[in-house]
Amino acid sequence: MKIDSDLSRRHFVSRAAKSFLGVSALSTLPELGRSAGAGASPLKQIATAKRVIYLYMNGGMSHLDTLDAKPGGDVMGPTKQIRTRVDDLVLSNNLPLLGRHAEKLAIINSMTSTQGAHKQGNYFMHTSYEMRSSIRHPAMGAWLLKLKDRDNPTLPGNVMIGNDSTHPGSGFFESSLSPLMIRDPEGGLQNSTMARGMTDERFNFHRTLAEKLDAPFVEKYDQKNVRAYTDMYDDAIKLMRSRDLAAFDISEEPDGMKERYGRNAFGQGCLLARRLLENGVKFVEVSMGGWDTHNSNFVNVPEKAGELDVALSTLLSDLERRGLLADTLVVLATEFGRTPEINANEGRDHHPQAFSCLLAGGGITGGQVYGKTDERGSKILENKVRVEDFNATIGYALGLPLDQVLYSPSMRPFTVADKGKPVVELFA
Repeated sequence: MKIDSDLSRRHFVSRAAKSFLGVSALSTLPELGRSAGAGASPLKQIATAKRVIYLYMNGGMSHLDTLDAKPGGDVMGPTKQIRTRVDDLVLSNNLPLLGRHAEKLAIINSMTSTQGAHKQGNYFMHTSYEMRSSIRHPAMGAWLLKLKDRDNPTLPGNVMIGNDSTHPGSGFFESSLSPLMIRDPEGGLQNSTMARGMTDERFNFHRTLAEKLDAPFVEKYDQKNVRAYTDMYDDAIKLMRSRDLAAFDISEEPDGMKERYGRNAFGQGCLLARRLLENGVKFVEVSMGGWDTHNSNFVNVPEKAGELDVALSTLLSDLERRGLLADTLVVLATEFGRTPEINANEGRDHHPQAFSCLLAGGGITGGQVYGKTDERGSKILENKVRVEDFNATIGYALGLPLDQVLYSPSMRPFTVADKGKPVVELFA
């Protein structure tokens, strides 16, 4: 097999996949050699969550101005504390609505990461592994589908809402486990209907012709990642002809509901996430950028936090009202925090040594704060939680076998959260 013909083939398949659903597979075909295998796991906890909404704050959300506000002093600038109905749970005044849901929240104020740059920190938070040029690791949504499969056979089990082109996707797993990318939540699923003038007869003719052209290649290279592209075509066509396609259309929601989530990309993304979960999608990530506040931290954070406050508060209420919160894990994560020191540009710089994340629903005991930083929010004093531990906690809630080994195409062993240990104290 010539390298150039293989690459052109990959390019063709990727382009063809886009023609069905406007989706680009986030992982390329691995070497056409040894495929991944699995090792049996002797450990398997009972799942407390069936599905996940993962809210990712891209850029490094300031913990001091959101989830770990301090009493005052030189580190806080104009940001103030607000008390909640839970004695030890204190938020910043940038999140007043979220404070009303304190009894649902488990805030981890002792997160720490080894990665202080955005791209590397983002990758590490999503995969539990440091970025390497020789391999791409799967994100949590891909692990969930790999180990538990989809609930709704028509809809994709893994969806990413937002404009994050650096997402690790399915890593070395088959491309069918990659998240379906939705850039505009109000735009629905692009290219999901037939072009004007295209009849079922013509469509079926072209599809049959493509299958005949593909047959020799698929037969010669009968590998799981080759089969995954064929499966992706079949899934795309099944979805195009299914009533479940309406799950992606938030225009069906009442105007009042859209207003409650916030008329912005993140708020509407959270609304779409709820619709998808109701229809059997297991893992939905919604990203919000703009948290890299080296400049004008005290102007930019209140604006971003305002959108987050409205959307997350509404999401928690909406899920609870619909009976979904008890078995839906809501995650709020970011790659690192920001420095206590306020720089010359009224901003805060990168601070991976200590930051905050949040969990709610899905078996988590609400109304608690886990871990503690010093009076400046600079150092961890109690209960350090590494990125791997945080991801192991998500996997634990989902009932994933944390010690089960899956092998990359080069036969290197990997687990859901590397060597992470779940924070079991967060559960009832």
